[in-house]
Amino acid sequence: MIAKLVQSLRLALSKPATSVQLCLIGLMGGLIAAVVIIVFRLCLAFLQISILGGIGQYNAIDSLQLFALPIIAVVLIITIAKMTGFKHYRMGIPFVIHRFKVFYGHIPLATSINQFFGGLLALASGFVVGKEGPTVHLAAAASHYVGRGFKLPFNSLRILAGCGIAAGIAAAFNTPFAAVIFVMEVVMREYKVHIFIPVMLAAACGSVLTRLVFGDVTELAFFTFTAMQYSQLPLLIALGVFLGILASVFNRQLMLTMKLFRPVSMTRRLLLAGLFTGTVAYFMPQALGTEFININAFVEGAPLLADIAVLFAAKFVLALIAISLGVPGGIIGAVMVIGILAGVLFMQPISLLIDTSLLTGNYALLGLAGFLAAVLHAPMAAISAVMELSSTQQIILPALITVVSAYVTSKQLCKNRSIFIQQLEYQDLPYTTTAIRDVLQDTGVMAIMRQDMKIFDDKHDADMFAYLQDNPAHLVVSEKLNEKSGLREWQLVDLDVSLQANAYPITLHNMEEVSDQNTLAEVYELLYKKRQGGVAIYGDDPQVLCGIITWNMLHTYLMRQQH
Repeated sequence: MIAKLVQSLRLALSKPATSVQLCLIGLMGGLIAAVVIIVFRLCLAFLQISILGGIGQYNAIDSLQLFALPIIAVVLIITIAKMTGFKHYRMGIPFVIHRFKVFYGHIPLATSINQFFGGLLALASGFVVGKEGPTVHLAAAASHYVGRGFKLPFNSLRILAGCGIAAGIAAAFNTPFAAVIFVMEVVMREYKVHIFIPVMLAAACGSVLTRLVFGDVTELAFFTFTAMQYSQLPLLIALGVFLGILASVFNRQLMLTMKLFRPVSMTRRLLLAGLFTGTVAYFMPQALGTEFININAFVEGAPLLADIAVLFAAKFVLALIAISLGVPGGIIGAVMVIGILAGVLFMQPISLLIDTSLLTGNYALLGLAGFLAAVLHAPMAAISAVMELSSTQQIILPALITVVSAYVTSKQLCKNRSIFIQQLEYQDLPYTTTAIRDVLQDTGVMAIMRQDMKIFDDKHDADMFAYLQDNPAHLVVSEKLNEKSGLREWQLVDLDVSLQANAYPITLHNMEEVSDQNTLAEVYELLYKKRQGGVAIYGDDPQVLCGIITWNMLHTYLMRQQH
């Protein structure tokens, strides 16, 4: 009974359509991912409270301890990486995008271990990296393992990984809508309704759980957004241009630093990052970390222009060093903090012309939105994130103006590209597929395979010929036992129109075998060169034939009309 239910579930999930089963499995994946991220957040809070006495309280310990903190963290990160193997050190959002596109979201366990403990150590010790890197990585891995346990079709495993990422981001930032847009715009890079629904459910699940544990708060609610006069809106175009140029500089410097230190071993790179961060921390504790609460406290203190510029430069450089040298953390948190400071910095000359005493929160939030959009090339994700983080809808129009200006300036004027795409190309990680493969990856083989085949022993050519004459539309399979390997092999049988003397006019096509977890993309790869024959589908037992997909079936599926 249970086996039949599981098989029915797998059949429903193999189809690229919204279904109750897909929603339920997405909800389950979101639940697991959200729990993992909540545990990660609790561990991070415990570490910071134990070391610093509070979240982001870097001023609470003396300068020598601050100097040693990043270095000690790096030594521990290296130790963990050596235990799991440095070949499993790749992590973060670019790696997840690669695994999502090429391996249906499967994340190796060793990289997840590195990301969990490495991310905790990096964030707790004050490196200028974001928590979204570990969040996306761990959430995708956690939800994907749920699907692997049930041996779900690969097309649904990819959706399940997307659900986990959405739930993880919602659990990390309490921004369910931004989490959905981020998954679609940055990770999946596609918008499809049957994917939207389970991803939205998972994001809602993550947000509910994080509110139950941490309360109904957003991380930028302390920034008050004041309604802006229409006469001030043109200034936002200039802000966008400034942020677009700044984002281009940031991306180029980040990639340049990565290339500069490429010949250096990973161990030395991490030690250099720890030493540099510790040195800056010794003289300037407020430069550490990406906690928004510290930025708010700094901005509310009415700092001088020179103070803002120094902190902005320190965060900018520390983020470049940490991210480019391989410290396990995300780029988005660092970009958000730099964007806030960039917006406040841009506002200072304007204060000489108009009264900006009530606009600090405006320029801080708009700086975040514009810089984030220009660095990631994800304008919708940036607008939705700043709207949810600030808990205000008044920001939408000003954010649209700023984000569009920043994005167009970055992309067209500065020829800048998404930092994630540049990192993927630098690491030689594939992240694109052909148009045909992209379409076929959405459908599992179980969705179209035929199970009504007639199986004959390979020695009964006459019987196969007679059966095909009476039933030309039926699938006929010849089965034989390989004497060397002791395994069954199958051949697809067709009527042969070219008659030969003293021979039964049939043609035998050797069939490759694929698991019923595969998608039509794998079938296409096996058949597109020959454009004939078929592929044998097996289930839990590779020696039991479950179904067949022929080239004609696949071609018909590709040529189907859609609305």
